Amino acid sequence: MCANPKTSHSALSTQHSVLSLRGEMLHDEPMSRHTSWRAGGSAQRLYRPADLADLQAFLRQLPADEPLLAVGLGSNLLVRDGGFRGTVLLMHGALNDLRMGGDLLYVQAGVAGAKLARFAAANNFCGAEFFAGIPGTLGGMLAMNAGCYGSETWQQVQRVQVLTRSGELLERVPQEYEIGYRHVALKGGEGRGKGKATEREASLPPSPPPIFEEFLPQEEFFVGAWLSLETGDVEKARQDIKALMEKRSASQPLRQPNAGSVFRNPPGDHAARLIEGCGLKGKHIGGAQVSEKHANFIVNAGDATAADIESLIEEVRATVERKTGVQLHPEVRIVGERI
Repeated sequence: MCANPKTSHSALSTQHSVLSLRGEMLHDEPMSRHTSWRAGGSAQRLYRPADLADLQAFLRQLPADEPLLAVGLGSNLLVRDGGFRGTVLLMHGALNDLRMGGDLLYVQAGVAGAKLARFAAANNFCGAEFFAGIPGTLGGMLAMNAGCYGSETWQQVQRVQVLTRSGELLERVPQEYEIGYRHVALKGGEGRGKGKATEREASLPPSPPPIFEEFLPQEEFFVGAWLSLETGDVEKARQDIKALMEKRSASQPLRQPNAGSVFRNPPGDHAARLIEGCGLKGKHIGGAQVSEKHANFIVNAGDATAADIESLIEEVRATVERKTGVQLHPEVRIVGERI
């Protein structure tokens, strides 16, 4: 449940006057400026930390019940038109550390996929090329096990760095998580962070996500990871990145505001094929439109509201289920309040 806006705002204001934070706090900040759909309501507060240490200091002074939302490039996020009552933590532009450490690559959560891929190639590492095809930052990629063209984020992860909402910095290994197709969860369900999963729990497949994922309190945030990559031919890696970017440009509506793939691919099939087969290419509600270029993309064709986009997502999902019997699950996260 959201904290009382007035109480939370007062507490934050008082503590900000006492603590010396180096980041930037914005109030009533339009999230259309921070999401790739260029639509949606405002965040009650948005904090852009100076670096990881500043983010830790900020979290330590927050009220325990303050709703939090970590955002990178906002490329798989829709904030409803009524806005987000809480604090958005903007990782991109803040957590940008990227360095080699022996045979591992350390990457902070705010680093964009294309930058990560190029850095790895420049240091004679292979296996990170696919990151160039993901329109987001590492934090979001870790949170959903993002991937493309047959590769996924957690295939490369040796260990991760997480920050609790109380500002404690922890390291975790992949074995502590349930990891699946576009799904990552700390083992133990609602008791996450309080112990290991039982043998039976660990053997169960991840539960499918709800059709629309409402905001849930985040107890931990991914702030970095150590990636294990193989050494290889830097020129070949660069050529692979170039070819991947060209393929992406040819097949996706990159010139229009979008959030990447809207739906997960169902087992043994492709969401785009199902959507196109149902005659939904070009379908629009308000300023939101199913892309003519790629059916699993919804674009902001001009002044779309978050309500337009959410309504079109639901229309596509319902039509595909009615005509094919297949239920599509969105990859995008939908948060905030309706007007």
